[in-house]
Amino acid sequence: MDQVTQHNSQQAQRKAAMAVLAHAEAGEIAARLRNFTLPAHQDLRAPENGLVMLRGRIGGDGAPFNLGEATVSRAAVRLASGEVGFGYTLGRDGEKARLIALCDALVQSRDFGGLVERGVIAPLREQLMVKRKQAAEETAATKVDFYTMVRGEG
Repeated sequence: MDQVTQHNSQQAQRKAAMAVLAHAEAGEIAARLRNFTLPAHQDLRAPENGLVMLRGRIGGDGAPFNLGEATVSRAAVRLASGEVGFGYTLGRDGEKARLIALCDALVQSRDFGGLVERGVIAPLREQLMVKRKQAAEETAATKVDFYTMVRGEG
């Protein structure tokens, strides 16, 4: 596999992992990480809270406008082997941002990438899919079909 393809594959794996971790609870991530002997790591950026501007578009294709601000937490972690992970999450959960950053760094590691994928991310992805399926089923149960009756007049 050439370097560009390998890099793109790794970036896609990180992106998919971040999507799952962002929707998971901090306690769930921490519980799954307790099953591993974690390598030495340090906080490059301690968890901190800030604001980001949310942008919107009318109708999905109109001119962009500033909708408002949202609170986010971010953190950065470096493993002793040199991999750097970044974590962002909506809200004020700094510990969750730190755990996401740690998982991001571990996913990039040759020694821990597969373990974290199988032991943390895959089970969380499965939980997320189950929750989404339940929500879809609950929503579908309330679906109302509207129809128009044609009257025989005129």
